[in-house]
Amino acid sequence: MYIASGDVPTSGPMGPQKKSESFRPLKTADVSFHPAIQLPSEYEVYDFTQGYDPDRTLSSQYGVGRYDERRPGMYAGEQFQEDQRDIHVGVDIAAPVGEPVYAFYGGTIFKLGDNALPYDYGPTIITRHRWLEQTVYALHGHLDRSSLTRWSVGDTFSAGALLARVGSQSENGGWNPHLHFQLCLFAPETHDLPGVVCQRDRLWARAAFPDPRLVLGPLYA
Repeated sequence: MYIASGDVPTSGPMGPQKKSESFRPLKTADVSFHPAIQLPSEYEVYDFTQGYDPDRTLSSQYGVGRYDERRPGMYAGEQFQEDQRDIHVGVDIAAPVGEPVYAFYGGTIFKLGDNALPYDYGPTIITRHRWLEQTVYALHGHLDRSSLTRWSVGDTFSAGALLARVGSQSENGGWNPHLHFQLCLFAPETHDLPGVVCQRDRLWARAAFPDPRLVLGPLYA
């Protein structure tokens, strides 16, 4: 079990946190999960460690952005400037506008709303799940606005249900169309979580926000 000591955010999108928050490793053995987005057999795996060019030439409309990747210069919004938050703690799945986003596992709608600042998530849904005596939350960001009218807090759904759709650049915070998918082992206080953290919080974030490939499968090596 990982026990955070001093490397714990005391404020920010998740609100105040305990100084000794503890998280057991996420168990997924023998549990079946549904793809959040149905990817084709070939897609790009992005590398943003040397910077981000939104106008770069893409070989496919589909792609994957990596977990626990430091992305210098990518996050220009004022909400990222304090402590230089640039380590990505979710997985990005690029897809065309309107692409269906499916529930990776059965659960309930926990929070939903619009994080409307530039470079933020835009429309966001956080779901709650239980398996193997664990409670797990999943943030789905950069959705289209109609996704927020589909559900109410407390609604239930099954694995594979149509949860949302990928939003356009005009509504998703200004990004190229993609889903930001992030796991979380504590109950979020609102429809927001830090999708990037600073170097000081990296070890804590790895424990609090487990690698999404545990439920999405081996999207990249």
